[in-house]
Amino acid sequence: MKLRYFSHSAFQITTESKKIVLIDPFLDGNPTSSVKSNDVVADYIILTHAHGDHLGDAFKIAGRCNPMFICVNELANYCASKGFKAHNMHIGGSYNFDFGRVKFTIAHHGSFTPDNYYGGEASGVVLSIDGKNLYHTGDTGLFLDMKLIGEINPIDYMLLPIGDNFTMGINDAVKAVELVNPKFAIPMHYNTFPVINADPNEFKQNVEKIGKKCIVLEFGQEIEL
Repeated sequence: MKLRYFSHSAFQITTESKKIVLIDPFLDGNPTSSVKSNDVVADYIILTHAHGDHLGDAFKIAGRCNPMFICVNELANYCASKGFKAHNMHIGGSYNFDFGRVKFTIAHHGSFTPDNYYGGEASGVVLSIDGKNLYHTGDTGLFLDMKLIGEINPIDYMLLPIGDNFTMGINDAVKAVELVNPKFAIPMHYNTFPVINADPNEFKQNVEKIGKKCIVLEFGQEIEL
């Protein structure tokens, strides 16, 4: 399995069976992403919430590739209303797809589409793919139940925001890593805009101080998991 970080909260997962899963594909309007919507394809698109910097270019990509959207009920209905395939889920629920298992978790954040439709509750997502568990927290503040998420689903890779202002900052994100206890933490949602500037290497150093491992991905970088 491969994981590619486009920047902000946008990732691509390529499974061993060659299925391509995109998460929050904010590319064209993203000043830190050298990859644009015409450069990617998808079999599935997972959305953690409806804000424009997460819904991003999902519909542009879907217009070319006809993927299945996977998201909470209200946002899935919104995607379906635009003519796209959608699988409705909600927080606490899980489902087995041909690429792996998806389970949505709580996230403390809002969710409205750019055209002012309510997108349901914001979420995180735990993906069980090719024998590994990835936890993309979505946009969220710190919450104690992260500890339960890590206990119920032992996490190999935790993708979490560090940019502050709209989400956790570095200090809270380090505490989140302590609660979840993943094998590796990967920072996201930083340096896209001035208001969320943060130093991922500072985060890495602080994570390592509590005895955990951290991988800082360059924007556009792909790694083998």
